[in-house]
Amino acid sequence: MKRIYLSLFLIIIFGSSLSAQLKYNFPQFGNETVDFIKTPFKWDGSDWLKIGLVSAGTFLIMETVDQPVRTAVLKDQRYYYSAPIVFGRMYGELYSPVIFFGGFAIHSLITNDMTTRKIAYEIGQASIYAGVINYLLKLAIGRARPYLNEGTTSFHPFLSIFGQDDHSMPGGHSTAAFVISTVLSRNAKPTWLKAVAYLPAALTFISRIYQDQHWTSDNFMGAAFGYFIATWVVDKHENNTKSPIDISSAYPLSIRIALN
Repeated sequence: MKRIYLSLFLIIIFGSSLSAQLKYNFPQFGNETVDFIKTPFKWDGSDWLKIGLVSAGTFLIMETVDQPVRTAVLKDQRYYYSAPIVFGRMYGELYSPVIFFGGFAIHSLITNDMTTRKIAYEIGQASIYAGVINYLLKLAIGRARPYLNEGTTSFHPFLSIFGQDDHSMPGGHSTAAFVISTVLSRNAKPTWLKAVAYLPAALTFISRIYQDQHWTSDNFMGAAFGYFIATWVVDKHENNTKSPIDISSAYPLSIRIALN
């Protein structure tokens, strides 16, 4: 919880630097947040179909995949501290959206670049929405993490506000990772970069299962929420940009900050 509050605090601090700009400021965030809250009341058949598919997919994976996958990965833990697994975990940490937000925000302030300001805003906005929803669902579902060895169907709703053992579903790291990757992918111009943007998120998905922190179904649900929330945020601003943005030049700054 301390990391959640720190992450949100840093997003607000960086956001205050952007709030003086004509676009992507706090009033806009407030108005769009109201729209986001109202969105479920405006869902049509396709939206409910997506919710149904995510729910059905989560249940199917829970029933048929979760335990066999865990059994398989626990047989070979040689790569627990390997670079891809550790990187995947780090990419989904709660500080990761703050780092990317900060990198693009600083770039936009230095260069007065509206495109990177948009990316920073969308990462921060989608991360806040996804973080709140993810936490509320974790609390309400109360699924036990796999390392507790209570099985795939152990649920303790509203048991602990600050604990982690019963906050397995949905996967928070996967949610954060897919928020970042979706925003970056949607704002990228080259097709290859759109695809590459999802590779770190895929590593996050794998690493959390491999390190026995989540069931596969946890990560499936978390990834889906991260993707759809980020997509909603980017779609909200789609009319502000005539064509996809080439963010290749902005990547080095964010990556350098993340590595440091």
